[in-house]
Amino acid sequence: MSRSGRPFLQIPGPTLVPERIVRAMSESIIDHRGPRFAALVRECLDGLKGVFQTERGHIVLYPGSGTGAWEAALVNTLSPGDRVLACVNGHFSTGFARVAQAYGIEVDRLEVPYGAGIPAAEVEARLRADGGHQIRAVLAVHNETSTGVTSDIRAVRRAMDAARHPALLLVDTVSSLASIDFRMDDWGVDVTLTGPQKGLMLPPGMAILAASDKALAASEKATCPRSYWDWAPILERNRRGEFPYTPATPLLFGLREALLMLNEEGLANVFQRHARLAEACRRAVRGMGLEILCRNPAEYSSTLTAVVMPAGSDSDAYIAHANKTLGMSLGVGLGEAKGKVFRIGHLGSLNELELLGGLAGVEMTLRSFGVAVPLGAGLAAAEAYLLQTG
Repeated sequence: MSRSGRPFLQIPGPTLVPERIVRAMSESIIDHRGPRFAALVRECLDGLKGVFQTERGHIVLYPGSGTGAWEAALVNTLSPGDRVLACVNGHFSTGFARVAQAYGIEVDRLEVPYGAGIPAAEVEARLRADGGHQIRAVLAVHNETSTGVTSDIRAVRRAMDAARHPALLLVDTVSSLASIDFRMDDWGVDVTLTGPQKGLMLPPGMAILAASDKALAASEKATCPRSYWDWAPILERNRRGEFPYTPATPLLFGLREALLMLNEEGLANVFQRHARLAEACRRAVRGMGLEILCRNPAEYSSTLTAVVMPAGSDSDAYIAHANKTLGMSLGVGLGEAKGKVFRIGHLGSLNELELLGGLAGVEMTLRSFGVAVPLGAGLAAAEAYLLQTG
């Protein structure tokens, strides 16, 4: 039986696409070698610089995915046999390291438990111990989507500088860009990578990178095999408003509209909105008597909250129950957190009522699943906070 009303997509991406962007993407396909397309590409490149908060970074656009962006970041800057320090604190940072290994790159893992951020002091210690500067890059995920933890990338850069180490800093911002403050230039990031389906409010289908001059210089010596992910022809053709292959034109129409929407709201206001809704969500979770996976309040994510299921309850079974009973989608536990947590997404084009609707669904479905949550307690905590801060 079909369900009336829109689906409640409370996963941490892909997010629901705003109507403005849907309409922009419905525009008729244009000649991807013509002047109108060239102007579209330039608008997107210039707008993305503002979102990455970079003046010096070079934007690279591929049809692809965030996983493809990992690959592009690695193969353009490194060679087989190079060593990297991979900061591993969740499922996606593990994946970033795994792609590096697939290309014959030696991976030193700095592992911390799920629910913790990157320990900058340990990064510094590892780099100080590398007196011969064999480590060519540090891999980090800004916002670990599997755990709801935001690491301090500025502190990581300071640790690298304190160790006087020349390694590149490669950072995944798939679930943080355009939602959580990220400053590529100020924080000395060499390659930033992201996808369009979270803070940028688009459907999946693009790999988006920003590369520093240092990263471009490294790419001239890098020998990892690359063809599709080679950014040299992309950079050359993008500067002329072109692509070396058929581009994802509808996504570019949508991206231009998304950048307009972000500029209209103002990035600082976007970050504040996400932080406020995230805090309301966390207060609701505590009001339900549940535990948040992230251990350090300074590392709470503004785009998702990973909630620990009570002992004896399986989160995968609960998520299936929520979908079946109310048509609500929640993020599953990934990696070591599989079956132990569910994730509430609160990012992209989201407002107070949409969040509260999702939280009401969480309360109702937890209760009908057999978890003894006090009905209304979580909502009351979230509503009180939103009224206080509105």
